[in-house]
Amino acid sequence: MTKFSIFLLVALCFASEALAKKGFGPGEQEWGYVKVRSTAHMFWWLYYTTANVSSYYEKPLVIWLQGGPGASSTSYGNFEELGPLDVDLNPRNFTWVKDYNILFIDNPVGTGFSYITTQAGYTTTNTEIAHDLLECIKGFLKELPAFSNVPTYITTESYGGKMGAEFALSWYRAQQKGTIKSNLKGVALGDAWISPIESVMTWAPFLLATGMVDTAGYEKINEAALKTKNAVDTKQWTTATRLWSYTEGIIAQVTNNIDFYNILTKMEPGNKVSLMERLKSEPTFAQEYSVFSDTSLEKLMNGPVKEALQLSSRHGAQSNLVFSKLTGDFMKPVVNIVENLLNETNLKIAVISGHMDLIVDTPGTLRWVEKMQWKNANSWYRSTRTALVVKGIIEGYVKSYGNFSMYWVNRAGHMVPKDNPAAMAWILTKFTS
Repeated sequence: MTKFSIFLLVALCFASEALAKKGFGPGEQEWGYVKVRSTAHMFWWLYYTTANVSSYYEKPLVIWLQGGPGASSTSYGNFEELGPLDVDLNPRNFTWVKDYNILFIDNPVGTGFSYITTQAGYTTTNTEIAHDLLECIKGFLKELPAFSNVPTYITTESYGGKMGAEFALSWYRAQQKGTIKSNLKGVALGDAWISPIESVMTWAPFLLATGMVDTAGYEKINEAALKTKNAVDTKQWTTATRLWSYTEGIIAQVTNNIDFYNILTKMEPGNKVSLMERLKSEPTFAQEYSVFSDTSLEKLMNGPVKEALQLSSRHGAQSNLVFSKLTGDFMKPVVNIVENLLNETNLKIAVISGHMDLIVDTPGTLRWVEKMQWKNANSWYRSTRTALVVKGIIEGYVKSYGNFSMYWVNRAGHMVPKDNPAAMAWILTKFTS
């Protein structure tokens, strides 16, 4: 590297830091939109790390993709899981911002503060979503080019994992071709919707084994799950999505209102009649779980946050339609994408599963992981699973070989960063090292 190149890099670093804005809450921030297509505008929000470093760029850039599809990274991921403030605006002890630069992206377009200007702007496939995300990161790096050399990791949750896997593969290929100057290092798939039918088919045995249903309940759930599987096997994808939702409705009925995201959550009894009535009138009623509808969050995002960031679009105004536009793609697996990541790339791939998660349960996740066809599959399978120990406490387990790791997380449901932040911090350290 020439003296001029070094000088230019240093100048870019200082220029970027000098331009950092005061957004909402503590620390320096940046935010903006990328026009990913002519009618589609994707919103991103960056929190610079608060670590004691001479330059922000000494720390990795960690991207967070929420699930749904239609749940907002900038709201739920930020305020409920890992941002510097919780939903009550109290400082979060385990915020990721203490150790990393965190980039929240409202994805797919129509989610959160992202928006489309015509109905044709919504995405209908995972490949379209990956394209938009790649355009978004290109726009982000054009705005903040100093991050081009910073080690970058994609972290995901739920449907975010399905989107993130294909995004990572597209990004890696573009990076190899030189069409994007970046330093992508890995992707973490947290309680990820990679093989939907594996989750659906393990719901009944999982609930039976944990004492949440009896044999009669098991049989009702399994019957609905088998109908869903038949639709998947015959590639009736929209029907499969409706039957997935119907199966969740049966679970809600026989458990009298279990929490799909953590089976140990204290819940009030549900109304069986209203649940079944909703199933008749609203075949994808489980969408409410996917978009994490929260009145306090909505008020926060469309009040103080929107005002502080000086945004004109209403947060969540188009989010509900995001899910409905993807009903034909929702139940399609992307195991082949993860296999391609493992066979074609040197990216670090991590699968993370919370034991008490139902919607993407650990037994279903382990099924697709152990069925994967990739070059080191046998070596990974034969490797030893070890305890994940934090301050003398077993917080979970890990099994690794080469660039692939799977983490089982104790005392956690679907939202691992929220339920077990100590374990998540340990995983992040390993993942980004």
